[in-house]
Amino acid sequence: MKKQLLPLAILFSLAFFALSFAVETKKVADNQVDKPKALKNQTTCPVMGGPIDSSAYTDIQGQRVYHCCPACSKKLKADPDKYFKKAAEDGILFQNIQKNCPITGEPIDSTVYVDYNGRRIFFCCKNCITDFNKAPDSLLLGMDKPAAEQKLKECDHHEQPESHEGHGH
Repeated sequence: MKKQLLPLAILFSLAFFALSFAVETKKVADNQVDKPKALKNQTTCPVMGGPIDSSAYTDIQGQRVYHCCPACSKKLKADPDKYFKKAAEDGILFQNIQKNCPITGEPIDSTVYVDYNGRRIFFCCKNCITDFNKAPDSLLLGMDKPAAEQKLKECDHHEQPESHEGHGH
């Protein structure tokens, strides 16, 4: 009789453990899901917290960040991640001033973007998001450089003409 109960007890214990683990995993997953915040336009200075002055701003990493005074620009530039992350937590969306994809330099498609640590970054195509995710921080820093200094790769995601036939040269 004891020999028959041992496998049954082991089976029951394993089933109980599996059920407990599944319930706990669901609880963790439910708690970790970030409910999307309603994004709002910037109305306060990220550095000092006062009302923004539309003539005082910093263009950084494809975003235009308004300040309460020109002196706040230096603090923002010294540690942009600090202010972008805080804005993301507060649901603030800065004005995007991007014109070109940070991966290829091609014109952006305004329907293709990713929100990354308080920045909305636009791309020329969905495939460039994968390249961005490989090294986002270095690409963000590159966005502040003049276009001639940026190391951009050709976009192999779009169809390219196979030859120059029909171009008249």
